[in-house]
Amino acid sequence: MDILMVGCGNMGGAMLRRWLDAVPASYTAVNRTPSAIPAGASHAGSPDALEGRQFDALVIAVKPQQIADIIPDYAPFLKEDGCFISIAAGFSVASMKAALGDRPMIRIMPNLPAQIGRGVNGLYADPLCTGTHRDLADRLAKATGSAIWLDTEDEIDRITAVAGSGTGYVFEIARAYVAAAERMGFSPETARTLVLETLAGAVEMASQSDKTLEELRNSVMSKKGTTEAGINALRRDGLLEQLLAETTEAAYARARELR
Repeated sequence: MDILMVGCGNMGGAMLRRWLDAVPASYTAVNRTPSAIPAGASHAGSPDALEGRQFDALVIAVKPQQIADIIPDYAPFLKEDGCFISIAAGFSVASMKAALGDRPMIRIMPNLPAQIGRGVNGLYADPLCTGTHRDLADRLAKATGSAIWLDTEDEIDRITAVAGSGTGYVFEIARAYVAAAERMGFSPETARTLVLETLAGAVEMASQSDKTLEELRNSVMSKKGTTEAGINALRRDGLLEQLLAETTEAAYARARELR
């Protein structure tokens, strides 16, 4: 299995490192900076360096606005029965086909924790994709975390709004939580530890429990206790639910605009 990755930035490089360890294949990455290529992958600086080679899959890992300008130069190196796999956000299958022809296309929408093997990946395959294509994409996605197959491309935009952008929401909530702890008198270092360990422990507990999130929340609260007082201030007549709904809807609307 020969795989070509065009572009190898932060996300592409992080995913490639995971693939090198978990998905046996020969990997070649195209990047202007050879030092950005993870050890174990070959480097190519231009299409000329690939002359005479053919690949089973071509991974598109450049910025969306660069796809139409850069990827067509590398498309001839994809085998006749190969497929394009894009990790670029906001660039639809239709747009890729307009630039690259009517070839099998798979989109993978990863999120940042793919760097540590805890990513959430939404996958969509167009009708030309075979079981072999889907199996490869599934293995690549699972090397970085979980793989969720979607029936429509619109669901990619919804995955983007919830999981792709979601780590940013979590970091922002954690940042505000740390700031609140600092206002209570904790040092920045202690506040960060308190908040991140609390979040990590709660998420791990929820992941291992069969209880609903509401049940877990209630298990922490006692009537008229400290947690109930805090929860009442946090929810404030449904304001929290409304804020998160507006957050994900705004991201979803922007994802559709980009597509």
